[in-house]
Amino acid sequence: MQGLLERTHILLGDEKLARLQNARVFIAGLGGVGSFAAEALARMGVGNLTLVDCDVVAASNINRQLVALNSTIGQKKSEIMAARMRDINPDIKLNLISEFMNRESFEVHFAQNHYDYVLDCIDSLNCKVALIEVAYKLGLNIASSMGAGGKTDPSQIKVSDMYDTNVCHLASKMRQRLKRLEVGTGIRTVYSTEPPLPPLPPEPTSTGRPRAVNGTVSYMPPLFGFTLAGLVVRDLTGITQPLKRKQIRKGYKPKGMT
Repeated sequence: MQGLLERTHILLGDEKLARLQNARVFIAGLGGVGSFAAEALARMGVGNLTLVDCDVVAASNINRQLVALNSTIGQKKSEIMAARMRDINPDIKLNLISEFMNRESFEVHFAQNHYDYVLDCIDSLNCKVALIEVAYKLGLNIASSMGAGGKTDPSQIKVSDMYDTNVCHLASKMRQRLKRLEVGTGIRTVYSTEPPLPPLPPEPTSTGRPRAVNGTVSYMPPLFGFTLAGLVVRDLTGITQPLKRKQIRKGYKPKGMT
């Protein structure tokens, strides 16, 4: 542990490092964004992480996901991530959830477990909304990633409150859904103002619903993940303060909402 935190200690000191070592963080999604966010938090000395991902590595993940190698195809992302983290910090406490979670399972889990921060690195709109709604209404600190697919320009990555995002199509959908659920301001959001390049034409999936596949580059999802990790570290150590919350009410239209 001493070697792991030797250089970090120069910047943060004993008190802030102790906050990280005692922190409990919930990370949903271990793809291109979540895998890099999770490892960055492990390398910062965050002491207790819950890793959630029901998926296994596919060949198409190799261009952007930390867990994805030719040697790991078919393996559970959560287990690969856990092995890496234990190799980084043998003292880390990990809770792995390798099953699909929905609104009900989020409610049950958060009722039984306390977290200092919740990270949304999920791809699915419905699951993203469910996680944020439940965590928000329980008063938990939340940071959420919007889509890195179809983007190539790192200089256009931004951080703001969810209700102050713009250009990003996914963020627009999230704002609309969250407003209807009476989820207000106070959610840190990583997004890009770059107009996305077009995806492939929609094709049927195993669920029967056509899905358009976005193109991705190697560096954009990791940058989103590292930015999320930085937000969490700075909030947990008191370098920054969590965003102020303001409940959505009738007639209230936060800045940037379309």
